[in-house]
Amino acid sequence: LAPWVPVVGLEIHAQISSNSKLFSGSQVQFAAPPNSLVSFFDASLPGTLPVLNRRCVEAAVMTGLALNCSINKKSLFDRKHYFYADLPAGYQITQQRVPIAVNGSLSYSLCIDNKMSQMVTKTVRIKQIQLEQDSGKSLHDDTRNQTLVDLNRAGVGLMEVVMEPDMCCGEEAAAAVRELQLILQTLGSSQAVMAEGQLRVDANVSVHHPGEPYGVRTEVKNINSIRFLAKAIDYEIQRQIEELENGGTILNETRAFDSKLGCTISMRDKEGKQDYRFMPEPNLPPLILYDAKSLPANMNHQQVINIDWIHERLPDLPSVKREKLVEQYGVLPEHSFTLLNEDGLAEFFENVVKQTQMKPKKVIGWILQDLLSYLKQHSLTVKESPVSPSLLADLLNLLEKKEISSTAAKQVLAELWKGEGKTPLEIVKEQKLQLLEDQKELEQICQAVIDRQENE
Repeated sequence: LAPWVPVVGLEIHAQISSNSKLFSGSQVQFAAPPNSLVSFFDASLPGTLPVLNRRCVEAAVMTGLALNCSINKKSLFDRKHYFYADLPAGYQITQQRVPIAVNGSLSYSLCIDNKMSQMVTKTVRIKQIQLEQDSGKSLHDDTRNQTLVDLNRAGVGLMEVVMEPDMCCGEEAAAAVRELQLILQTLGSSQAVMAEGQLRVDANVSVHHPGEPYGVRTEVKNINSIRFLAKAIDYEIQRQIEELENGGTILNETRAFDSKLGCTISMRDKEGKQDYRFMPEPNLPPLILYDAKSLPANMNHQQVINIDWIHERLPDLPSVKREKLVEQYGVLPEHSFTLLNEDGLAEFFENVVKQTQMKPKKVIGWILQDLLSYLKQHSLTVKESPVSPSLLADLLNLLEKKEISSTAAKQVLAELWKGEGKTPLEIVKEQKLQLLEDQKELEQICQAVIDRQENE
């Protein structure tokens, strides 16, 4: 038989970086006391109405433009009906018929055989980006056999980014999500911290033989780690292949990834398609956006959203930043990926380069081999580094002027990691004084030995 062809598509929920929720004035804050950030609307009390958050709309437009999407000047809100204990209204306000952005693309880079020096660029199509509410959070207490509900998250603004099934393995999916995460963080449209649930991924996986229709797909829900995403998809691909080769069938079901066991487990089947009874949201009018051409002359600019105005203010995206690092500093392309993949590392590198006489190509070695390895070894972020850019620059200047050797520089850096507030020059002077004292002590010992031998 011909080899199996895996197919992977992603649905990604990104929490919008906003002070308040999508349709209410409740504050958005991670790890707040349970049910302390819940408005009457969030709790779905009778008579409450949604008020659309302008910031959330701007963030979605910005994200759509960055992902090469077409922005719909008229988009609609819908009700998606389903019942969970943490969804008080019994429906979610989303955009099912006409979302805010459609038909985009995301380019990402992939290592060949895990070699950073061999990279290929791939593209995944973006089907759509839609605005929607998040649900609350159910906390299951197995000890007391009860479920508690926290509605702090209910109503928080989400962007759902739906990717077409253009990927074929966990590594590709992980690379695409990491690139999307960097873009969202660069834009400021989402903090995209997966550990805090600000970026959650659902992976749709199927396998088929070449030339045949796509196989039955399974959905692996709520993956909150890029590393687990790759493992979950690769496991699910292998599970489906083994099941089919052993004469079994693949069920259209929702599965979860157990990170401790390293496998996916069945949650619920999807054979009977759930009827969400979509209907137009009666309490929200169509969302109308403008561009420079369609904006009426007498319109108050503060009461509308101008797509062109947002487009002009887009920051440099990660792909552009990488190109600039390569062109401006002459670093290798693979080094530019490492600099951007670690939050704050590119800025750290540039600050060191500005303050040192050493060439950027040599600075990058100290950044990646010494600084980054130390931070990872001690589980520190770049912002938590005990060695600041100015301290590292001072050290590299001493090395560049040949006032110290490379070996001595490593020893000075080891002292700087202690974070005692000393400068590289002060450490060098201390080491020289210590060296002189050690040398004097050695000379005294040698002289004592000589004197003893002469007396004998």
